[in-house]
Amino acid sequence: MFHKLLRGAQLPGRVFLSAIFLMSGVHKITAWSATAESMRGEGMPEQAVPLLLAGAIVFELGGGLSVLLGLKARLGALALIVFLIPTTVIFHDFWTYGEASAMQNQMQHFMKNLAILGGLFFVLGSGPGCCSVDSLYRSRDRND
Repeated sequence: MFHKLLRGAQLPGRVFLSAIFLMSGVHKITAWSATAESMRGEGMPEQAVPLLLAGAIVFELGGGLSVLLGLKARLGALALIVFLIPTTVIFHDFWTYGEASAMQNQMQHFMKNLAILGGLFFVLGSGPGCCSVDSLYRSRDRND
């Protein structure tokens, strides 16, 4: 019985893991101009910002929904990993800050992203678990 409870633990894990990407993707849509300005502030070329911003939204919302629903969750996790690695290095480059408090703040964001990457690698390696759309499809196929 305890084993069945543990198997269901992957669902809240996916919910919590995907929440940050879904909220961030929606925020980028609703605060497009401010997000674009932040990207320019990180040295991204003016002409590339709209394309990169749209791409970030697609990765965050698409990957976030994939992980949340457990629909091609491994692919969604991989997409979020591909998105998160350069994002972490570009936007949370704590080693470039001179002021201790700013450096500490960016290091916390950097480490948070490493923890999120760990969760995404776990989904990539183990799949979405039993409470997922993929699991429903697998059980339906076995019963046919």
